Amino acid sequence: MPSRKTVTALENPSVEQAAKFIREAVSERKAVIMVGNCWVNYKGRASSKLEPGERIVLIKEDGSVLVHRPVGYEPVNWQPAGCLFQTRTIGDVLRVRASRRKPSESVTISFDRVYLLSAMSLVDRGEFSLHASEADMQRAILLDPSILEAGFAPISYEKKVEPGFVDVYGIDRDGRLVVVEIKRRTAGRDAALQLAKYVDFVKTTVNREIRGVLVAPRLAKGVQRLLATLGLEFKALAPKKCAETLRGSETRKLADFFMKK
Repeated sequence: MPSRKTVTALENPSVEQAAKFIREAVSERKAVIMVGNCWVNYKGRASSKLEPGERIVLIKEDGSVLVHRPVGYEPVNWQPAGCLFQTRTIGDVLRVRASRRKPSESVTISFDRVYLLSAMSLVDRGEFSLHASEADMQRAILLDPSILEAGFAPISYEKKVEPGFVDVYGIDRDGRLVVVEIKRRTAGRDAALQLAKYVDFVKTTVNREIRGVLVAPRLAKGVQRLLATLGLEFKALAPKKCAETLRGSETRKLADFFMKK
């Protein structure tokens, strides 16, 4: 069991006390939590101004800073890792400036009231594993159809059929229609029968060869035999693989964006 962390904190400090506290914590590369009434100015590739309000400010040991409103999970202002910090007081106002050189930009956070300051050193060596939902798996297949099979080309998704909605609908490399049913967890008998209903309905609407493919990390016992009996197929696809596909897509989008700048 990890040892109890040493936490330093100040309640309702003066701006001078707050400035000294922040300088020491940042110099020691500690995580800092600030709660108070503040306003924010950003200057850089664009400019913005956030009017006064009560907010939560996080300074992390890597030099990143985030300004959060009392509600919502996304920061309203932020700066990435590697910032240089300047903390000073002007009259009754505490100013914390986080700046970067490349690109040249800065966020200045001004407090006229500080309710709480807290600082501590944190250790995090846990590995992060990202796993996708069924909707994410569907999106990954649409972004990179080859993770299903080489030559697969999606035509549509959430296609309405009489029994429900087909997750992904497409054509294989031989020109056959493919009805894809996706399950995030072990696919059981119900999933196979559901896919069979979709395929049977599509057969009544087109005059060409149709494949039914059940996509899941694995099959429950006995389902492979049922699929064979129904003339359907199984493709093993892990949510983790789909998550990596989505993450790679976002990385490419960011790279493309910065190349255009």
